[in-house]
Amino acid sequence: MSAPVAVQGQALAALSERLGLPLEVEAELTLARREGRLVLAGDERRYGHPLAVDFTAGRAAHRRRFGGGRGQLVARACGLARGVTPCVVDATAGLGRDAFVLASLGAEVLLVERVAAIFALLEDGLARARADAETAEVAARMRLAWGDAARELEAMVAAAAFPPQVVHLDPMFPHREKSALVKKEMRLFRTLAGDDADAPRLLEAALDVATHRVVVKRPRKAPPIAGPAPRHVLEGKTSRYDLYVHRSLTAE
Repeated sequence: MSAPVAVQGQALAALSERLGLPLEVEAELTLARREGRLVLAGDERRYGHPLAVDFTAGRAAHRRRFGGGRGQLVARACGLARGVTPCVVDATAGLGRDAFVLASLGAEVLLVERVAAIFALLEDGLARARADAETAEVAARMRLAWGDAARELEAMVAAAAFPPQVVHLDPMFPHREKSALVKKEMRLFRTLAGDDADAPRLLEAALDVATHRVVVKRPRKAPPIAGPAPRHVLEGKTSRYDLYVHRSLTAE
């Protein structure tokens, strides 16, 4: 169950109504407009600095310029190669970092996010990216949908008229309380959404929808998602991608 999130300021009343979030009430986390950006803020001792989606500067800008192009692990996993640029559904969009990398490499990407507050941050970040001369072209290749991919993926893809050649998944991996202190940003995500206990159902939904492959990002030493075994594995230093081919191609 997600933590309570409220919206601060009458200027965001329309956002509050559209996403079903209460306006100006006591809450652990709040959405507010600060310095031209929508931010999600809570107790900084627990959650760190206010969270925003920014594709125009910082980590996203650096990765766009110097990340390694199509040699990056996520690009290889999703099948981006010379002369090949599939359309990708990022069914667990989060802060959109992987989706932005794929879009910067030329892919059309449909981002699906189920947590209303994170969806709002993505919507704001994309709007600002589309208004920025350096990122407008990249952001134009990114579309956003709000919903639960484990239950509604096929319907959302159909509603967007989007070709789901590749489905990218990055489900939250359960952590042990006695493990190293979780980063504050990740703690905020867990407070909002919890662990993805429905990851097997999400994988099944992705396999039903993808026309070419499903790619699942995992911690390098974590077990695969329960269900069918991946056909291939790509490993990096701290994470890996489990690759599944579409059901109709498994006999090939």
